[in-house]
Amino acid sequence: MKLIRYGQPGKEKTGVLIDGVRYDTSAFGEDYNESFFENNGLERLKSFVDANAGKLSKVDEEERWGSCVARPSKIICIGLNYALHAKETNAPIPKEPVVFFKSTTALCGPFDDVIIPKNSVKTDWEVELAVVIGKKASYVEEADAMNYVAGYALHNDYSERAFQLERGGQWVKGKSNDTFAPLGPFLATTEEIENPNNLNLWLKVNGQEMQNSTTSDFIFNIQQVISHLSQFMTLLPGDVISTGTPAGVGLGQKPEPWYLKPGDVVELGIEKLGTSRQQVVAFK
Repeated sequence: MKLIRYGQPGKEKTGVLIDGVRYDTSAFGEDYNESFFENNGLERLKSFVDANAGKLSKVDEEERWGSCVARPSKIICIGLNYALHAKETNAPIPKEPVVFFKSTTALCGPFDDVIIPKNSVKTDWEVELAVVIGKKASYVEEADAMNYVAGYALHNDYSERAFQLERGGQWVKGKSNDTFAPLGPFLATTEEIENPNNLNLWLKVNGQEMQNSTTSDFIFNIQQVISHLSQFMTLLPGDVISTGTPAGVGLGQKPEPWYLKPGDVVELGIEKLGTSRQQVVAFK
C-alpha cells in the first residue's frame, strides 16, 4: 500500500494512493500515527481498502499533500552515511553511525514551501531515504531489524549549516527549523520495496542535478542502523529514521559552497518512492 495524508496543515485527512490516484480513507477513523501503527493499523487499513474497493472517494487534485505520517515521537537522523558525502565535507568515515535528532515541528508536506530561517545564510538540501518504524523496538538484532519496519518515504533533510556547524553544541539547531522535514509524497509499505538498500535517489536545484546516488552506497545499511539505534533508545511505532544523504550538498560544492536563496526550486526523488518539490521562500 501507499499511504497519503492531505488537507490543510494541522487538519490533514488520511488516504491511499492507488495507480497514481489519491483516495480518501478518513472513514477508517484513524490518523497514521503511533497508535495506528502499534495496533496493526496497516493490516486493518488494507482490509478497509479492500472492503471498499470501488467505493472510496477521490481526493481533489487541488488538495495539499501533507506529510505521509502524522507527527511522530521522534525524527532520528544518521549523518555521514555515504562515503563520498563524508569525503566532500572533509569528515572521517564514521566507525559507527552518527546520530542526531531533528525536531518533529520541522515536519511538513512534500510540496510545501521551504522557509529560509530568520538570520540564515547557509540553508542546504539533503535528499534522504526515511524509514518508518512499525512496532516498538528495543535491543533489536540486525537479523530481525526489518521486521520492525512499517515502510519507507522520501525525505529532504534541510540543514542550516551555520546554525549546525558554527554555533557550538549539537547539530539539531541546524536541522530543526520549520519546514525542514518535508516527508512524502507517500509512505510505501514494505511489500512495495524489494530492497531498500539498493534504491536510486537524486536531487536538483533549479533544474541542475546536484545529487544522484544509490542507497547501496550506505556505510551502514538499514538493518545496522535500526539495530544500533535500538541499543540506545526505544523506537516507537511511527518514528522516522532518516538514513543520510549522498554527496552533492551545497556545503560540499567546489571551489566554494553555495546555498539556497528565495526563488530557488528544489526537486528530489527516490526510486519507487515518488518525487517532491519545494519552492524556497524567505522568512517573514
